[in-house]
Amino acid sequence: MSEPKRLVLASSSRYRQALLAQLGVPFEAAAPDYAEEHDLPLPPEALVLELARKKAQCLRQRFPDAVIIGCDQVAALGDELLFKPGTLERAETALSRLQGKTHRLLTGLVVLDAQTGRSAEALDVQQMAMRPLTRAQIAAYVALEAPLDCAGAYRVEGPGIALFEAMSGGDYTGIIGLPLTRLVGLLMEIAPSTLPAFLKV
Repeated sequence: MSEPKRLVLASSSRYRQALLAQLGVPFEAAAPDYAEEHDLPLPPEALVLELARKKAQCLRQRFPDAVIIGCDQVAALGDELLFKPGTLERAETALSRLQGKTHRLLTGLVVLDAQTGRSAEALDVQQMAMRPLTRAQIAAYVALEAPLDCAGAYRVEGPGIALFEAMSGGDYTGIIGLPLTRLVGLLMEIAPSTLPAFLKV
């Protein structure tokens, strides 16, 4: 059996790190040295995949023997894109746009073998139906969770789950930021040695 390859998560997100830790495999996290280009002239689905590719690629020289996971997420309300708000005011504005409507939460995922250049990618799409909310309710939620580092300005793994009437998609972990079922499929294709031990029996 081949030695497991080094696994690197191209992200400083504590949410993605916690999700990847669920697989029980050794990995390290490294912040990608890449300024996200949110204004690229691409449709949302292509944009999140392109940003995920660039996050993985920018670490290739630093980790030449690793398998690198790149990931990016955006909320899409029709053609309008909502990224991490960064401030309380922008978080309230984002939620005001989303309340009472259904939007898509798109996650682009790329697995890159830095040594060979082989890669595989997947797009995770979640349909998110948010309840009608008053401005007071939105302000109270933002004050409670301060979701400044979350696409769409919400977190469903805490009280933010109450913002929604319904959610549908292939993998709940995709909402949090790293769709694990899709990730395992990509690792099976690109780097089976990085998988949990029970999948290698």
